[in-house]
Amino acid sequence: MADRAYAEAAYRALAQEDAPELATALLKAAIAYSGHWQNNKEAAQLVADVNARPAGFRQRLVDELGHTLASLAGESGARANALGLAAAVGRDLPWGEALHAARREKLDEIGRMSGTGYHGWVPELVLAELAAGRPVAPAVVAALRRSALSAYGYQPVVVIAARLTEPVLNVGEAWADRALADGERWHALLAHAATATAARPTATWEKAGRALVEEAGEDEVRERLLGWLRLVGAPRTLPLGEERFGPNPNDTFDPYNANALRGLAWLLSFLPPHPETARVLGSLVETSLRKVAGLGPRAPKVANAGVTALSLIDSEAALAELARLATRVTFKGTLKVLDTALEARAVALGLGREEIEELAVPAYGLTGVGRAERALGGTTAVVEVRGPRAVLCWRSAAGKAVKSVPAAVRRDHPEELKELKAAVKDIDKMLGAQAERLDRQFLARRRWAYGKWRERYVDHPLVGTLARRLLWVVDGTPVGFAGGELRTLDDTPVTEVTEGAEVTLWHPIDREPAEAAAWRDWIERHGITQPFKQAHREVYPLTDAELRTATYSNRFAAHYLRQHQFHSLAAVRGWHNKLRLAVDDSLPPAVRELPQWGLRAEYWIEGDGGDDYRHLTDSGSFLRLRTDQLRFYPIGAPRNWAHACGGAYTMHLRDGADPVDPLPLAEVPALVLSEVLRDVDLFVGVASVGNDPTWQDGGPEGRYRDYWTSYGFGELSRTAETRRGLLERLVPRLAIADRCRIEGRFLHVRGELRAYRIHLGSGNILMDPGDQYLCIVPAGRSASGPETGYLPFEGDWTLALILSKAMMLAADTGITDPTITRQILRERA
Repeated sequence: MADRAYAEAAYRALAQEDAPELATALLKAAIAYSGHWQNNKEAAQLVADVNARPAGFRQRLVDELGHTLASLAGESGARANALGLAAAVGRDLPWGEALHAARREKLDEIGRMSGTGYHGWVPELVLAELAAGRPVAPAVVAALRRSALSAYGYQPVVVIAARLTEPVLNVGEAWADRALADGERWHALLAHAATATAARPTATWEKAGRALVEEAGEDEVRERLLGWLRLVGAPRTLPLGEERFGPNPNDTFDPYNANALRGLAWLLSFLPPHPETARVLGSLVETSLRKVAGLGPRAPKVANAGVTALSLIDSEAALAELARLATRVTFKGTLKVLDTALEARAVALGLGREEIEELAVPAYGLTGVGRAERALGGTTAVVEVRGPRAVLCWRSAAGKAVKSVPAAVRRDHPEELKELKAAVKDIDKMLGAQAERLDRQFLARRRWAYGKWRERYVDHPLVGTLARRLLWVVDGTPVGFAGGELRTLDDTPVTEVTEGAEVTLWHPIDREPAEAAAWRDWIERHGITQPFKQAHREVYPLTDAELRTATYSNRFAAHYLRQHQFHSLAAVRGWHNKLRLAVDDSLPPAVRELPQWGLRAEYWIEGDGGDDYRHLTDSGSFLRLRTDQLRFYPIGAPRNWAHACGGAYTMHLRDGADPVDPLPLAEVPALVLSEVLRDVDLFVGVASVGNDPTWQDGGPEGRYRDYWTSYGFGELSRTAETRRGLLERLVPRLAIADRCRIEGRFLHVRGELRAYRIHLGSGNILMDPGDQYLCIVPAGRSASGPETGYLPFEGDWTLALILSKAMMLAADTGITDPTITRQILRERA
C-alpha cells in the first residue's frame, strides 16, 4: 500500500538523518494518512520515533518543512498537512517566519469554521499553540467546541476542547459577546448556565444556581440576563464560512452557547416574577423556533427551556405568555411542553384547559375595553386598540393631540414610557393570538354561562376588542355588539339575560341563508370589521360529486402546493403534518384530530419531485406536493400510510387489528365538514403554485403550465365566491366604481391605457384585447399599498390585493413601475 511505502521511505531517511528526504517522505505520508497521525497506530508511531530524535535534527527537519511549505500553493491540502506535520514534530522548537505566517493564517481559518471536521492538522496546530504557551484564540476555541458537540466528533478535537475552559462562552454571537464584556464577576454564573444539559433543572443544579443568583443580587442578575437574552437571534458578530451541505451556520445558534441559553432561562425562573421576564422568555421561545433552511427550528431545546422557565414562574404575565405561545407555536416538541405546562396549571387551579387559556389573558394596563389613559406630567398617554393593532398617542394638558412623545416625558418619565411601549407590543402580540384562539372555537364546541362570558369576553379590556366585533348566540338569540350594547338583528338592545344563560359563537352553517345575508348587511351597516371571517364565513355543504364518492372528497384534489408553505399553514390551523423528503420512508397524511367530535380528518398528499427528482431542496425535501382525497375516520382508527415519494395510502394494522372504513361524508356533522373543508380551501388558496404571478410560463420546465392557467383563471373556489359576493357590495362604494364591474370570475377595470380583468380567486390579471397576461408581483403582505377603504373582516390578503390592483390599474397612466408599464405599453402597441 502507498501509505506503507511512504512510511518505509520516512524510516530510511530517519535512519540516515537526511532531513530534506525525511521532510518529503513525511509529507507524502501525511497526505496518505490525511494528516490523522493520532488515529493511525503506524502513523502515530512514526511521529513518535521522529520526536525521539535530538532537538538539533528535528530543528533541521522543521526548517526543511518551512521551506517546503513556502513553495506550496496557498489553498492546497499539502500546505495544511505540512503545517500540521511541523506542529507534530516541532512543538517545542523555534519556527521560521514562513511557518509562523502559515500558523496565523490557518488559526484564523479555524476561527471561521462552523466545525473543524476531520482535518488532522487542526488538533496538531492547536496542541502546538498550547505547548508554546500561547493562548488559543477565542474564535478557535469556539470552533473546537462546536466540533466536539457534533454527533460524530473527531476524537482528538473532542479531547482538546475539553481542556479549553476559557472563555466561558463561545464568541461570535451578539448576546455572548455582551455577556463576556460585562466582566469576570459574571463568569461563574455563565459557566454554571453552560452546564444545563438536561431537559429540566435538577435539584442540584437549581441549588447551585440559586446560590450564585443570591451572591450577585436578584435585581442585578435580572437586569443582566434580560439584557443578554434580548440580543439572542441578532446577526453573528463573527460570520462563519458556509458549508457546502446543510444549513447556513450564520442562521443557527452556536451549539455550545445553546446550553448556556437554556441555563440562563432557568435562572430567570428562580427570580421574583417580573413582567419583562415573561416578555423576554416568550421572545426567546419564538426566536429559537424560527425556521432555518435545511435544519428546521433553530434550537428547540432552548425554546423548550424558555417554556419550562415560564411554567416555573407563578405570575399572571408568565401564564399569559404560555397561553399566547400555545396559539403560535407549531413545532410539535415544544407544543407538547406547552400543553403539559398549561395542563399542569389547570389541574393546580382546578380548572379546565380552555378556562385557563381564557383567564390567562391580562389587561396590559387597559382600564376600559381597548383603551387606557395615563397622566405623565402635563400630558396624557392614551393606549388604544384599533382593529388588529394597539397605538400609543399623546394629548396635551389642553386636550389637543400631540404627534410625538413629549420631551418632558422622555426626560422625566423614561421608565413609564418604556413600560407603555412594551405594553403596546404585548397587546399587538396577544391580539393576534386571541383572534386565532377565537377562530378555533367553532370546532371546540365551547359554551359559556352568560356571566362568565361577559367577564372573559365582551367586557374584558383586551379580548373585548375582538369579542365585540363578533356575532354570538345568547340564550338562543343571535346578537352583535353595536352602540355600546348587545343588539339583535333589528338593532333591539338585549337587556334582560340571566347569569346562567348559554352563549355560543354564531356560525352561518346553523342559519338560513337569508339570516346569514342579513347579518352580513348588519355588520357592514354598522361599519364593523370582524377579526376573521364570521358573518362572511364560507360554508361547504356536500356536493353531488361527494354524495357519489360517499366516503371521500375530491374537491381539493389534483392541486400542486408549495410544500413548506402548506406545512406552516397546516400547523397554524391545528393539523399535524410531516415534511415529505425524497427518501425511502412511509408517512401518514396531513391529519387534524377533532377529539370533541371523536373524528380524525385526513388530507392525502404526496411529494412532487418531477420525473428525475430534481425539484428538491438542498436537504432533500420536496419543493411541491400533489394533493388528493380528504377523508374522515373515527379518531382511534389505525392510520393510513404511503411512501414519501408517492403511491397509494394503506391502513397500517398492528396485532391483527381489523381495518376501519372511512366515515360516509353524509354522517360527518355539517359544521365539522364545513370547517375542515374551509381549512383545506385555505391551504390550496394560499399555497398553490397557481398563485405565483411569475409562473405564467408554467414554472420549472413548463410542467405546471396547464395547471397554472386552469387555477389562475379557472372556476372560483368557495372562498373566491365569498370574495365575489362581497366585492359586489363594496365596489359601488369605491371612488373608482364607475370604472369597475364584476362579471363571472373577474373584476373588470377600465384604465386610461387598457382594460383589465382581475381573477377573483388568484388575483391574476388579463389585459384586453387579446387576453394578454399582466404580471404584477406583490411587494409583500406587510407592504403598504393604495388605501382600500372599509372591509368587513380582516385576514383576506387576496381581497386586499385585488382591490389594490384595481385602484392602481384604474389610474394606469400614473403607474411609475417600469416592469409594469413596459408590459402595458408593449402589448398595447
